Amino acid sequence: MRIIDRLFCCFVLFLAIAAVPVLPVHAAETCPFISAKELADAMPALKWSLISNQDGRGCIYQGGRGDTMMLTVFRNPDKDRAKELYATFVKTLGVRMPLNAVADIGDEGQGGTSAAGAERQEASVVALSGDYILQISVYPTGRRAGEALLGPLTEGARVAIANVSKSSERFGNCEWLTAADADGFLDKSTLTVQRTGAGSCMMFDRAANTMTVAVIASSRDTVISMMKRTGPCQHVAIPELGNEAFGEHSCTKGNGNAVNIYVWKNGRQASILFAPVKPHPESGSVERLKAVAGRVYAKL
Repeated sequence: MRIIDRLFCCFVLFLAIAAVPVLPVHAAETCPFISAKELADAMPALKWSLISNQDGRGCIYQGGRGDTMMLTVFRNPDKDRAKELYATFVKTLGVRMPLNAVADIGDEGQGGTSAAGAERQEASVVALSGDYILQISVYPTGRRAGEALLGPLTEGARVAIANVSKSSERFGNCEWLTAADADGFLDKSTLTVQRTGAGSCMMFDRAANTMTVAVIASSRDTVISMMKRTGPCQHVAIPELGNEAFGEHSCTKGNGNAVNIYVWKNGRQASILFAPVKPHPESGSVERLKAVAGRVYAKL
């Protein structure tokens, strides 16, 4: 279970890093897991606007009252791994709120709402279906996340769980990373390669050491502003991969062992991240990761 906990933390970090340069605009008009009509039928008292389809991994909505809804789908290599990760999700959610079993959602499901005095109000449902896990959460503004919200949310989850196979996550191949890129970074005997979206991939080993690539459309001005930003990480220029290439390492917040390289070409930026779970021979090493970044750069 400890390995699954670590991998889940790395995966959440990857999603956060992949989303950093993207502003919450109306980037997509449809969500693959639930249509606008289905969502309206399930939650008729609430009006939702889709603001982002996260490369087939989930969808983010904004409500008319300033509410936020996040729908996320996680695909796993097999059912046993899915059950382990589902147990972690339930445990994590249970820290924030009391949970109860929810019937007729996949193989099993749990749902609940935060306490009346909680600083951040939340209603969430998490469900397991074969290799997939669905989590859908609403964060209301200025009111309690009570049963009146959990009921419609549960109906939305029942619709979405039937469409989880539409996720863009795939195991076994990746257009940006290959098993050879893991050499020196990950244990190749326990390696899993996962395509996590239209422009993103992940590799991880049994210890949950992780390497990811996320490719997004980005202007050169945006990249230059990222190069100049101040933060908890040390910056280093990488001119051999272009004037817009740079690395971040030795961060004082987050995973201090991680290293991230950004490259830009043809209007697209790629971030290449190596995140070991504990001190590793390549902890914070921009130099070795440059070879992987160079191969990604050549594909842009």
